[in-house]
Amino acid sequence: MSIETPQNPAENLEVATKEISQQADSVWSREKGQAPGIPKHRKQALKSSRGRIAIVDGCRTPFVRAGAEFADMDVVDLASVPAAEVLARTGIDPQEIDLSIFGAVVPALYAPNLGREVVLRLQLPSRVTGFAVSLACASSNRAITSAAEAILTGQAEVVLAGGAESLSTVPITFSRNATQRFIEASKAKSMPQKAAVLSKLRPKDLMPVPPAIAEYTTGMTMGQACEKMARENEVSRRAQDEIALLSHQRAAAAAEEGRFSDQIVPTYCLPRYDKVVLEDTGVRGDSSLEALAKLKPVFDRSYGTLTAGNSSPLTDGGGAVLMMSEQKAKELGLTPLGYIRSYAYASLDPATQLLQGPAYAAPQALDRAGLKLSDMHLVEMHEAFAAQILSNLKAFASKKFAKNELGRSTPLGEVDFDRFNVNGGSVSIGHPFGATGARVTIQVLNELKRRDETFGLITVCAAGGTGFAMVVER
Repeated sequence: MSIETPQNPAENLEVATKEISQQADSVWSREKGQAPGIPKHRKQALKSSRGRIAIVDGCRTPFVRAGAEFADMDVVDLASVPAAEVLARTGIDPQEIDLSIFGAVVPALYAPNLGREVVLRLQLPSRVTGFAVSLACASSNRAITSAAEAILTGQAEVVLAGGAESLSTVPITFSRNATQRFIEASKAKSMPQKAAVLSKLRPKDLMPVPPAIAEYTTGMTMGQACEKMARENEVSRRAQDEIALLSHQRAAAAAEEGRFSDQIVPTYCLPRYDKVVLEDTGVRGDSSLEALAKLKPVFDRSYGTLTAGNSSPLTDGGGAVLMMSEQKAKELGLTPLGYIRSYAYASLDPATQLLQGPAYAAPQALDRAGLKLSDMHLVEMHEAFAAQILSNLKAFASKKFAKNELGRSTPLGEVDFDRFNVNGGSVSIGHPFGATGARVTIQVLNELKRRDETFGLITVCAAGGTGFAMVVER
């Protein structure tokens, strides 16, 4: 029996739906023959002699605005909280665990191997190998698929995977000249020698270099690149605000109805453990289109359409899942949340459409699953920016994009908003880079269970022009 999710009034999506359904072909694409195309893939059975890849359970911390409640917690702290909880919930013997894989975009300088640090923090058997992965906003997706590959190839049978991000504790650097002088001073053998080296420093060298979420190859921040996408894909400010409002209203409704209660771990704040966070702190259920329309652009202050209201906020948080072979789950008496049916990664030139990767990855994942977009009961798309969501949804629906960019005769299709991000997304819930992939995976699997439905499509855009897509099934 399916459970209906309360919907927003139709007028709240009037412009967004019109731009997707009636103006899909205004999305950016190259001329026919200029793009390499995305070949069709045969259906692939993602299973080994031990069966399918099972995601047994998963959970996450609340997602909290950077610099707030989790300001004194690093990525090891934020990854370890849900990792410990998922092991406790399943009751699995730690001796059963073979591997730990965790992703982060900005690792702790003093603990760069997050996967191994989780093993040590949780006091798992010292033989358990752990490693870290980094793939921008898809880092925990990379951790999850790396776990799947380890299980498929027989290198492991039970894997702890996930990711975390602490944007409150991002290392602040100095200029290159200052760094070189500090290194020289550390090697000096006497105080006069150290003083001589440090005397070469100038006041400007001691100014901290603020971190920037910018592309190494283009120098553009994600916000700037997405402003470019909004212009080139003809995405309006009103449509972006409609998507943002949808995200906040649905996340607020999900929280109020307790749909996140099994997904979020109450998290005590360091260093004194005197405060506990129980829910995501960025959701604004009282938001409105009128309030969103009053916000000023933040990336292009003169002509831009991206605001703090229709962009995902800088966020701290962590998430973890427990994965194993289907046969192992049966042997341990565990009922999985679901299984990985297929997945795909795709990339394009970041100077063109930085966050359009899902439009290239989703067709491949669906091909490999032997399914169509219309077969998906839920679509969970990471919301870096509302403009990115609209750009990708237009590409899904565009015949021109399918022909010119994918080399296909028909588009993927229009996404039904009744099945899209039904419990809100990153614009409202937040976006700790290394943990978002775990969140969307946990969120869609729990909602499929709640609705007693089968298939879900997950997509995540990432820096470097990378896109990820995965089909899960119950």
